[in-house]
Amino acid sequence: MSDLAQKVIWITGASSGIGEALAYELAKKNTRLILSARRKEELERVKGNCLQQAQPNIRILPFDLAETSTHKLSSEAAVQLFGHVDILINNGGLGQSSLIAETDLEVDRKVMEINYFGTISLTKSLLPHFIKQKKGHFVNVSSLTGKFGTPLRSAYAASKHALHGFFDALRAEHYKDNIRVTMICPGFIQTSLRFMAVTGNGSTVKKVEDVQKRKPADWCARKIIRAIKKEKEEAYIGGKEVIMIYIKRFFPGLFSRIIRNVAVK
Repeated sequence: MSDLAQKVIWITGASSGIGEALAYELAKKNTRLILSARRKEELERVKGNCLQQAQPNIRILPFDLAETSTHKLSSEAAVQLFGHVDILINNGGLGQSSLIAETDLEVDRKVMEINYFGTISLTKSLLPHFIKQKKGHFVNVSSLTGKFGTPLRSAYAASKHALHGFFDALRAEHYKDNIRVTMICPGFIQTSLRFMAVTGNGSTVKKVEDVQKRKPADWCARKIIRAIKKEKEEAYIGGKEVIMIYIKRFFPGLFSRIIRNVAVK
């Protein structure tokens, strides 16, 4: 198990949800953090909420995942902040909640542009640095829907499935460069992702859901950190919903019967 102390860890989507929780938990482990998201003021808030003694080792680097033309410069800036980067946690993304028949194609494109193209663009921008230093670790926050699709999440599930294909290839191509890949698949976690998800016409859901039955984000963050330290290839994090991965794998017919009866509201 690798020690994260003094590791330089770059987190995207660090202004809320799992990314924010990761910042708080990693700040306790004597790491050096780079926090990224679109909103600088929210990143400053997260930094201010981290352990006071950890704050001198935290840097803010705002950028937009959708603006892929800026990713090379952002990666260069990230490397310059501490001299190198050890781990990139690709956590930023966009949720979606709508029926396929009611979803404009532009919404599918938008979700794919941010969740898939934005993530692989940033990854490709940092990859030469990892190759040069002969080590690096890409940690990608996917979803259980990256392993199976569910009603109302067609575009979101597609974008996460695509990430698994891309990073399986990257893991194989750069194993000899000592570059590791970890795919994190959270289930029902208490975040604002679904609150801020886009609907079929591109508007935001902005509907408060009952999250009491969901696992806390800080609990999820600790599980993710454990997977990073163990350099696991995939980690499934959640409650009983995790079993659906195994039902899909070994009993696909049963999975289909279960998933088509999921309430669509």
